[in-house]
Amino acid sequence: MSDETLPAPGASPWRLGLARLGALVRSETGRVRLALGLVALHVADDNYLRPEPGTSPGDHLASGLVPIAVLAVVAYVYPRLRAGARAATAMTFGALAIAIGVPGAYYLADGTASGDHYTGLLALAAGVVLLASGPVTLWRARRRGGTRRRRYALRALTVVAGTALAFVLVWLVVFPVSLAYVYTHTGRTSSQPAPGAPFEPVTVTTSDSLDLAAWHIPSENGAAVVVFPGATRADEARMLADNGFGVLLLESRGQGGSEGDIVRWAGDRDLLAGAAFLAAQPGVDPARIGAIGYSIGGEILLETAAKSDAFAAIVSDGAGERVGEQDSEGAGRILTGPLQTVLTAAVTVFSNHGPPPPIVERIGLIAPRPVFLISAEHGIGNENGRQPRYYAAAGEPKELWEVPGAEHTGGLEAQPAEYERRVVEFFDGSLLP
Repeated sequence: MSDETLPAPGASPWRLGLARLGALVRSETGRVRLALGLVALHVADDNYLRPEPGTSPGDHLASGLVPIAVLAVVAYVYPRLRAGARAATAMTFGALAIAIGVPGAYYLADGTASGDHYTGLLALAAGVVLLASGPVTLWRARRRGGTRRRRYALRALTVVAGTALAFVLVWLVVFPVSLAYVYTHTGRTSSQPAPGAPFEPVTVTTSDSLDLAAWHIPSENGAAVVVFPGATRADEARMLADNGFGVLLLESRGQGGSEGDIVRWAGDRDLLAGAAFLAAQPGVDPARIGAIGYSIGGEILLETAAKSDAFAAIVSDGAGERVGEQDSEGAGRILTGPLQTVLTAAVTVFSNHGPPPPIVERIGLIAPRPVFLISAEHGIGNENGRQPRYYAAAGEPKELWEVPGAEHTGGLEAQPAEYERRVVEFFDGSLLP
């Protein structure tokens, strides 16, 4: 700090602190370290200072310590890097910081922001600073000596090399890590099924002591079905209730009114808790409990049924490619394989939970309990490619139906009469004497 920027003798601590902060911001290294520190602050706030309801700091060892350690290492080595490496590092972590701040902006726009969402906005702002720092660093480090031809040739080479490096970093780091963070930190902010059936709000407690939001309709025929995730599936619940089945619409952990982190790979605990709740209801035979899962819920249901006999009949609607899995072969596998590896590792860190085995290796374990696989004609997540593979790997009895004209999990809307007939007949044949 120069004499001109030093506060006058006897200045207040506030003025001294502001002067030092100003000097820090004017320094490239100081500016980058300050931005990285804001990102680390949000990570600590999210994982340790204000963890999600039903969780504790001890549940977030990987999701907190790993990112903070990486940020600390980057802050330490940054001034020791050459200008090009510093610029690439700043822009890479700037893009990641913006992704880390996206959930805060998401919940703010939804009107439900609270707690660590606000430090997420600080992380987003820090990401913008880091992104802008990269080009400034390159500009200040440009060569000024030598002939014009040599300078332009070196700058052209730098642009080509920088573009190639940027592509690699975006493809192998920024995209998969950003996707993993958003995937594990955003979900439904409210859950309340639409009116039209006698839904009773209930609470379902999981084996790891999380309270999940749910809605129950008593059974009239001794059988019951878990609908997962349930808050957006009121029409399907009414369809089943109108045919005498008890229904439990179950919200997954970390979403809506349910406690916990958004850990989709741990959803089997949610479904098993739902089955236990229905088994304890008067008039329900524990051997006559089924489940219907939608999209990711359908994928989770297949894994749950493979490891437990809690469900006597399974309908999976819209199950596709799970995060970290891939169908590519040959050159495509070479290109996407490393990305899938980084994506799986990042989701594992951010969710503090390892991935389950591929569905195609597990679905056969459900037999001899019946499985009904449903896909949409205009599906997403490669459900149209995955469903035939799941069907081929499943044991008997099994069914597969691609709903004509339907969007993803939109079978009841596209083909209401046929959808009701097929699903109700499947549960009738599987759960009723």
